[in-house]
Amino acid sequence: MEGVREALAVGVMVLGALFFVAGSVGMLRFPDVYTRLHALTKADNLGMGLLVFGLSLQAPGWQLVLKLVLIWIFVMIAGAISCHLVAREAYRQGVKPEQGGDL
Repeated sequence: MEGVREALAVGVMVLGALFFVAGSVGMLRFPDVYTRLHALTKADNLGMGLLVFGLSLQAPGWQLVLKLVLIWIFVMIAGAISCHLVAREAYRQGVKPEQGGDL
């Protein structure tokens, strides 16, 4: 049973790391600041959640799980605030969203 939990934890953490990579690729590839922020914050929040879940499976007690969840909540709040501030400043400076073509 311990081996299954260990394998699940590693799998979930690898999946979380892949979301971090996807967010970074989105930040580099998307055309404007708004879509870049969207890709980065969404992927990072999910990636962080998966990492916290994987680490929680390996935690020796509920106190550590609580600390991990609190860290995740604070990171989500900080990410949302910083994303909002960057997007608002881009809007104030007149940065226009890239107009997409036909898909």
